[in-house]
Parts: sequence; C-alpha cells; structure tokens
Amino acid sequence: MTRWAADVRAGSPLPEYPRPTLVRTKWQSLNGLWDYEITSRESSVMPKVDQGKILVPFPIESALSGVKKALLPTQTLWYRRTITKPEGWGSKAVLHFDAVDWEAVVWLNGEQLGSHRGGYDRFSFEVELKDGENELMVSVHDPTDTGTQPRGKQVLKPEGIWYTAVSGIWQSVWIEPVGDVYVRGIRAEVTKRDFRVSANDGIGGNSLAEVTIDAPGVRESDLVFIQLTHPQGSEFPDRQTDPQEPLKQRLFVSKSEHWSPDKPNLYKIKVRIVRDGKEIERAESYFAVRHIEVKKDEHGQRLYLNGEPLFQVGPLDQGWWPDGLYTAPTDEALKFDIEKTKELGFNMIRKHVKVEPERWYYWCDVLGILVWQDMPSGDKYIGGNDPDITRTPESGAQFETELREIVSQFGHHPSIVMWVPYNEGWGQWDTARIASLVKSWDATRLVNSASGWTDRGVGDVWDIHRYPGPAVPPADGKRAQVLGEFGGLGLPLQGHLWQDRQNWGYRTFTTMAELRPAYERLFWQLDAMREEGLSAAVYTQTTDVEGEVNGLMTYDRAVMKVEPSWARALHDRLTGPVPRTVAVVPTSEKSPQKWRYTLSDPGAAWFEEGFDDSSWKSGAGGFGQKTTPAPHVGTEWTSGEIWIRRSFDLAAVPSDAMLRLWHDEDASVYLNGKLVASFTQWVDAYVNVPFDRSSLRVGRNVIAVRCKQTSGGQFIDVGIVRLER
Repeated sequence: MTRWAADVRAGSPLPEYPRPTLVRTKWQSLNGLWDYEITSRESSVMPKVDQGKILVPFPIESALSGVKKALLPTQTLWYRRTITKPEGWGSKAVLHFDAVDWEAVVWLNGEQLGSHRGGYDRFSFEVELKDGENELMVSVHDPTDTGTQPRGKQVLKPEGIWYTAVSGIWQSVWIEPVGDVYVRGIRAEVTKRDFRVSANDGIGGNSLAEVTIDAPGVRESDLVFIQLTHPQGSEFPDRQTDPQEPLKQRLFVSKSEHWSPDKPNLYKIKVRIVRDGKEIERAESYFAVRHIEVKKDEHGQRLYLNGEPLFQVGPLDQGWWPDGLYTAPTDEALKFDIEKTKELGFNMIRKHVKVEPERWYYWCDVLGILVWQDMPSGDKYIGGNDPDITRTPESGAQFETELREIVSQFGHHPSIVMWVPYNEGWGQWDTARIASLVKSWDATRLVNSASGWTDRGVGDVWDIHRYPGPAVPPADGKRAQVLGEFGGLGLPLQGHLWQDRQNWGYRTFTTMAELRPAYERLFWQLDAMREEGLSAAVYTQTTDVEGEVNGLMTYDRAVMKVEPSWARALHDRLTGPVPRTVAVVPTSEKSPQKWRYTLSDPGAAWFEEGFDDSSWKSGAGGFGQKTTPAPHVGTEWTSGEIWIRRSFDLAAVPSDAMLRLWHDEDASVYLNGKLVASFTQWVDAYVNVPFDRSSLRVGRNVIAVRCKQTSGGQFIDVGIVRLER
C-alpha cells in the first residue's frame, strides 16, 4: 500500500470533479461501493449481481477494489448500483464513464443504453432519471493479452516489463444534469498568435452561446457570441452548417503570456448559453498559449517551444500503483508524481503506453510540465528489423478509433506536445499513414511515429532507445533527434518491493552510493550529446513497477533514490547553453593516438608516474577485437586483459575536464599514479564522464588504463575533453 491508501473512503473515493476542461457546478459522483458478480461469458442469463462489494473506480485486480481477483477472458464482470435523482435536477442527464477496460455494456432501469469498446477513452449516455431510485448495471469483458485491442503492459501472467492485468471500471463514473441545449465540449486550438474556441452544443435551438475569455490582449471583443441555430444561409458563410459539428470563433492574442514549464500561464474560458434573455447553460474551461515545433539551428533540427530551443528531459512514466494498479488511490497521489518530477528538475514526462485520467493532465497543465503521450499498444509485436504487422480489419478499425478518441478528448491540454502512436514495434502497423492521420487530426502538436527501434523515416522526430546509453540517433536533416528511453539503473530496496526475488533493472546496483555516480555519468554524457543534435531524452523511469526496480522512486513512493536538489542541478545543465567539446588529450576516434601497452601482468606499480614501460610494446589506439562495433581498432587485442600508458603535457588545468572513453568491459583509469575513475560492464559509444581531476597538473602528466575482458566484444580507448560553453 502507498501512504495515500489510508485516505481512500469507501463512501467517496476520488471525489474531485473529473473533467477540469469543461466544468459545471451541478454533478454527482457515482464512485463508491457497487455490487459485483463474475460469471461465465457463455451464460445468457443476467445475474442478480450479489456476489460481493467492489470499490469503484479501482480495477477488480487491485487491492483497493476490495476484491483483488483476476478477470479471465472467458468471464464477464458485472456491476450494479442505484442512483437517486437529486433535488432540483430535471429529468435529463449525462452519464459519464471516464474509462472502462475493455468492452462495456450499460443498462439503466432494465433498458440497455449502449455499449463501448476501448479501455482508455471516455464515453457517455444521455439518460432520463425517474424520481426515486434508478438501477444502473454494467457488464465488462476484457480479453487482456489474448486479444488484439490496445492494452499497454497488461498481461495475464506478469513478469519482467509486463504487469498485472487491469479490468473493469478504473476511472470515475459520474452524472450531471443538462437541458435540451448544452455545451458538449470546449476546445482552444492554439497557434503562434491566435486560438480557436470550439463550443459544441449538441442539438441547436434558438440560442446564443456567450464565450468570455479571460486573457489580456484579446482583440475584437471580450465577449464572443456564437449562433447555435446553424443557419443554412449566407449569414455565417465561414462556419459549418452541420448541427452536429462545433461552431468555431477565431480570436487573435497580441499580448498573452505563453505557457511553459517555467511559467504555466493559464487563462479561463466561460460559456453561457442564453435563450430569450435567460441563461440555460453555464460551463467553464481554460486554455493556454504555447507553440511547439521542430526548427533548424547550428546544431541541427531541434525542438522549439514558443520560438526558443528547449532540451526536453524527463522520465518514462508508467502510471502504475501497487494498491490501485492503473488507478491512483487519491488525487493527491496523482499529483504527487508530477510534483516530484518537477522537483527533480525535469521539464517533460513521457506517459508510457497508458492514458491517465483527465485530472492528471490538468495537474500537468497547472504545474507546468510537457507531456509526450503514448498510444497504448496491442495486437502483435515485431522486432527492430521486421516490417510492420498486418492487422485484421477489425483490429485496425479498433486501433484507429481508440487513437482518434484519445487525440480528440485530450487535445485541449497545453501540456501535451507530442503524440506517440507506437513504441518499439508493439502493434506497429501502417506507420506512415497513421503518423499522417494523427497530424491531420492535430496539427498543433508533434508526432513521434515510432519510439524505439522501428523507425520508418516519418514523423517530426527520430527516436531511438539505448540502455543504459545514452546515444544520439543519426541526423537526417528533417527531424529532431531524440532519445526516447535510456538509463534503467536498478536499485532494489528491501521493504519497498512488490516481490522479494526476481527484481531487475537494465543495470543493477546495491546502494544509493553506487547508483549516484552511474546516474551522474549518464547525464554528463547527455550534456555533451546536445552538440551532436540531441534534442530530448527520456530516463527510465519515474517509479519502480512490480518487478522492475529502475525507478527514481520506490513503487510505494516512500523513498527517493536520488536526492532531488542534487539531481535538479544535474538536469538543469541540459537546458543551458549547448556546450562545445574540446579535446585536451585526444582519443583515437578521429586520429590514432600512440600508447605503450602490454598483455602480460606488469606488476603492482604499473600505474605509477615513474614506472619504466620501455619494455612494453608501442601501438595505436583503440585496442580491441576488430569484430567489436567500435569506430577504430588501431591495435588488435584479444586476450583477457590489457594495460596501456601514455604521457601528455598541459599548459593549464581545465576546470571542467571529463574523461572521454569507450570501454568494453571493466576499466580502471589512473592519472599520475592516482585512481581517478573505474567502470564496469560496457558502453557501445564514446562517452564523456566526470572524474577526479585533483591529480591533473601543469606540465607532464601520465595516464594509465587497465581493461579486463569478461565476455563478448572488447575495446578500450581513453582521452580527456573539456566542455566549452
């Protein structure tokens, strides 16, 4: 359990208004204890639904649901509760289900209202409530990983990076009264200098919508009147005439403050619908002015926010909870992860193959953090060199339907700056067309067509994954270069584990003291890679999740594995001026450098300044197997260990010097007889890492390196660089 589990109240779990982008004062939460029953899918008889109580909106597999049972693909989950119409409500209302996984059928007072397929998008029904009690029933079927539907990381047999299945109602259920004319949605589509307000009113009528926009610098008028009767004549020739489509009014913003992670400026929208001088509807929303684009500068194609380059850096966020699984126990818990991400100095979150409740995006808008939004994955998976999968017509139609609903329903949030249809070939299908579709649905955001290893040359960014990394994708002159996943440094902490055994990370450490320098090295490398055009990086990950222990926090959110102020200083460097790498002691990546080397154990003092290495061989770096994918093997090395030495002169000691090396595998580096850095395992590119610079001096210096082969390829090359800002 997380600490917020104690705040969950059976009578009113998650009581906050669930739709901050369109707020009405009258509404009723239907979260709480419902009756439930699990039956066979083959049963044709509607059950009594009296097997027990379940706490909505927590999925049935979660501890907070009070049930904690798996729902099998061969079963149906039933829900039942009653609704009493509040005093002062008319007969008409809208019943909302913010998310049900996966196929839901809904009845009210014995009459079927309809059905819905999709685990992540909101659906609703217009209903008429009778006086007194009304009976609401819901049936749910969830094929989990036996089906082709979008499901993210849910599996029936969780292990590794795949987690416990989530079934049934997992976001808020609620109801609100409406009249015969009401605003179904408000959306502000923002470009560089203007925004478009859309007010969808549903059924028309002889009414006017009065839109008040609380934003400085709005020209024309503070009040925008939108005729809701949709005249067919020439009175409004520039507006749609289909009564089911929203009417739009464009306004120009001349002085409004931009929204950004540093200054998340939000402005209010108020909508009143007036008929014959009488108000019949009132709703509120908000919008922000911000612009995201890919633009070329001296470092290549870069990500720009509001006309300025901004390196986007943040964690991969799975959005899982040990007590609620897909559902955070409270709104405070939901906000906590975002607050901690900001506290760590990140400016972005990649929401990974999951869609959150709308309040999560609201908090991102309010607190100020950029969001890359993944589409939940489903169907078959492919390898990095495989062609796109072939979907059945049903699978393809369902994927497109759910993707479009997600883009539509969450497109109002300024925090979302990128849509990610595919991750690592998971369900990757018709990539170029899907990327183009998403762009046609929402031209105000970037499209990351395939995060990982299955790039098809389309979209706004070229995204690679590298563990532990980091690395930079090649420049293609068209797209920004981004690192969609890296890191994954694991640290299991007893007392905070989902399971005692079989916990893992991409690299695993035993103490925070061990984890910290490895984490620091990754981010120093990122800093230098900005010069090569890297525009963004996503660290894996925000929290531990079940058997994965590579989070910045434990799964229960009780322990931070890195100190926030230390991490913030590290991350803040990435949003400063792009550094230029200057060689102090060159490596052999561009030109072979001469070293003295031996393949036989040279004895205890081999790294001392005065050690006589005249009997050693002379050779050009780097040293390794020619089959190892390194850029330059000057001298072949195939034995178990190698010792290399080299002298160099310094006219001045640089204050920001870093080692630049490629090690495969374990390496120890000495300067003037002092151990200044040691490394285990391997990297697959040159990396810049901090080291103990205290032994560097003006004049003659000696660098000595030992590298040990353990398995696979082998290579070693070392130099010193400084970053000039």
